[in-house]
Amino acid sequence: MQLPPNNALQNNETLFKKIGVIADNANVEVYLIGGFVRDIFLQRESKDIDIVVVGSGIDFAKKVANSMPKSKFSFFPNFGTAQVLTQDLNLEFVGARKESYERNSRKPFVEEGTLQDDQDRRDLTINAMSIGLNANNYGKVIDPFDGLQDIDAQMIRTPLNPDTTFSDDPLRMMRAIRFATQLGFRIHEETYDGIERNKERISIISQERITEELNKIILSPMPSIGFEYLFDTGLLQLIFPEMVALHGVESINGKAHKDNFYHTLQVLDNVCKVSNDLWLRWAAILHDIAKPATKRFEAGIGWTFHGHEDKGSKMVKGIFTKMRLPQNEKMRFVEKLVLLHLRPIVLAQDIVTDSAVRRLMVEAGEDIEALMMLCNSDITSKNEKKIERVKQNFAIVQEKIKQVEEKDNLRSWQPPINGNDILNYFEITEPKQIGILKSSIREAILEGLVKDNFEDALNYLKAQAKSIGIKIKN
Repeated sequence: MQLPPNNALQNNETLFKKIGVIADNANVEVYLIGGFVRDIFLQRESKDIDIVVVGSGIDFAKKVANSMPKSKFSFFPNFGTAQVLTQDLNLEFVGARKESYERNSRKPFVEEGTLQDDQDRRDLTINAMSIGLNANNYGKVIDPFDGLQDIDAQMIRTPLNPDTTFSDDPLRMMRAIRFATQLGFRIHEETYDGIERNKERISIISQERITEELNKIILSPMPSIGFEYLFDTGLLQLIFPEMVALHGVESINGKAHKDNFYHTLQVLDNVCKVSNDLWLRWAAILHDIAKPATKRFEAGIGWTFHGHEDKGSKMVKGIFTKMRLPQNEKMRFVEKLVLLHLRPIVLAQDIVTDSAVRRLMVEAGEDIEALMMLCNSDITSKNEKKIERVKQNFAIVQEKIKQVEEKDNLRSWQPPINGNDILNYFEITEPKQIGILKSSIREAILEGLVKDNFEDALNYLKAQAKSIGIKIKN
């Protein structure tokens, strides 16, 4: 079986032959296996190298580490694995093993096994191929399930009966969809049907592991492929029902709204063309998440979703909590973009004033570019003329933002007078008066009524204070 030119086996030949010599001296069989082998034939670069040892993976890894003075060795006895880190590569060693599962657990009973046993337990045919490193089989590709044929056919398929593969470890259903999405492969009909039949088994998988695979789908070049597979097989209904609620079209008196599920997928794919940022992609997924909860039919108007941006922003925390996503600035970034995602589009429909742009820039702050990417991606329609018209107006908004930014430098803007200044200059009798004055000067500067400096702001506030009965200190 011929390897592609300039492959990773050739490029690391000195290392692999060294490992083969150590294996021969120790009288053990060793093989490259899994993703590293798959990526050789996909001609993709890989720094993570999985090596299966017929015997103890930890003991053999120690021998390899001892032969490489500058490497770092660590091992994980509970999993029977070891890691050897070099300057450029990550070598993962594991003993060949045979696995059996109980019905209500994805944690297998593990015993030592042969290479064939280890290949049998793999999730997909394309991940079950191995390459020998011993002298007697160096470079030989061992492909018992026709993984190479599936690579040529761009097919995702399980090595064993899919019911066995997916029932044993239901996370493999997510992995099958993830690889189909990342590689642009089709899922084999029997494998697809196996996901449908076994979808309920996903309930025994931890949320962290599900979200890890979901994020990999989201980070794919075209995530809609994965989400459509998740939806069509029924998995999405179990792991992300809030998104599934977007699906469907309702019609009253001949007036229908668009299918917000497929609209969301289009927005997500659009964002992926301009950004690799995971959290911007999550903002795309969640930007319309509250539309089902805010959907109303108004006679003479049609379908409305008033306030979906505000309600959607408030839903983000609950979804992040359930999905075990980080409760930090990443979440707050998504909350902000969901809240503001309509604002640039609204500006594009009106006369764009400096004050409206200032207000948007202050609220978006450092995330203004991300917001504009999301909003630009949100312009979807089957009417090409409508898209062109909205995009032209949107370009005007973007140019106005650029002009105001150059003039006012509003990225991290704060009013020149803060709460302490107000306490120093005014006789405050109740806390809400501070908020009233702070809001007053903020709005006046954003509207262009007052210059953005301390003296003018203070004079304005003194006049405002007198008009509402707040005394000025002598």
